[in-house]
Amino acid sequence: MKLLRYGPVGQEKPALLDATGTIRDLSAHVGDITPDVLTPVSLARLSGIDTSTLPAIGGTPRYGAPVSGVGKFIAIGLNFSDHAAESNMPIPSEPIVFMKATTCIQGPNDDVMIPKDSKKTDWEVELGVVIGSTARYVDEANALAHVAGYVVVNDVSEREYQLERGGSWDKGKGCDTFGPIGPWLVTADEVGNPQDLSMWLDVNGQRMQTGNTRTMIFGVAKLVSYCSRFMTLAPGDIITTGTPPGVGMGIKPTPMFLKAGDRMQLGIAKLGEQQQSVIAYRSANN
Repeated sequence: MKLLRYGPVGQEKPALLDATGTIRDLSAHVGDITPDVLTPVSLARLSGIDTSTLPAIGGTPRYGAPVSGVGKFIAIGLNFSDHAAESNMPIPSEPIVFMKATTCIQGPNDDVMIPKDSKKTDWEVELGVVIGSTARYVDEANALAHVAGYVVVNDVSEREYQLERGGSWDKGKGCDTFGPIGPWLVTADEVGNPQDLSMWLDVNGQRMQTGNTRTMIFGVAKLVSYCSRFMTLAPGDIITTGTPPGVGMGIKPTPMFLKAGDRMQLGIAKLGEQQQSVIAYRSANN
C-alpha cells in the first residue's frame, strides 16, 4: 500500500494511492495515519479494504507528511563511503546517530525556508525507514520485521550550524522545514529489498545526486538493530539513513549552497518524488 495524508497544513486527512494512481480517502476507516495505524494488525486490516469503495479525491491536493505524530526522527550520518570522502571525513566504524527535531517535519512539496543568517543550507536525498512495531535490542536478522514501510526524506542541513558551531550535529539538522517527508509511505511488502533502490536529487534542473541504497555502509536491517540497542524504537518513529555523494558542501573547488528562489526535485525508486521551492527566512509572525 501507499499511505498518505492530504489537505491544508493541520487539517490533513488519511488516504491511500490506489493501483491507478487515484487518491482514495480513508477517513471512514481511520482518523489519521498515526503510529497505531502502522502496526502489523492495522496494516493488514487496511490492506483488506476494497479500494474501489473508497471516495476518490480529484484535483491536486497538497500532500502532508505521510505519518502524523512521529515520536522520534532519527538520522544516520556518513552512511555512504563516497559521501564521507567528499565531506573529508573518515568512514565510520559504527553508525553515526543524531536526531532531527520533529518540528522540522513537513509535507514533501512544502517550501524549504533558509534559517535566519544561514549561508550554508544544503540538500540530502535519503531513504526513510518507518517503524511499525516496537523494537528493543532486536537482532539484525529480525530487524526488518519491525519496519512498516519506507519514505523519501530530504535531510536538509545547515552546514555551518552542523559542523562549525561546536557540539552535536543536531543544531544544523532540525531547523524549521528541514524535514520534507513523502509523498507517501510505501509498505515494506510492496518495496521488497530496501538495499536496491535508486535515488536522485536535482537543484534547478541540474542533477546533483545519483546513488543507490545498495552502496550504504550500514544497511536498513543493521541500522534498525543498532539503534534499538540505544533507544526503544516505537511505531511511527522514522530513521533517515544517509545520503549518496553530490551534496553542495562537497562541490569542488567551491561549495554550492541553497538560496532563495532555488528549486529542489528528488526521488527514490518505488517511493515517489518530492519538489520544494527554497524561500528566504521569515518569522512565524509574518
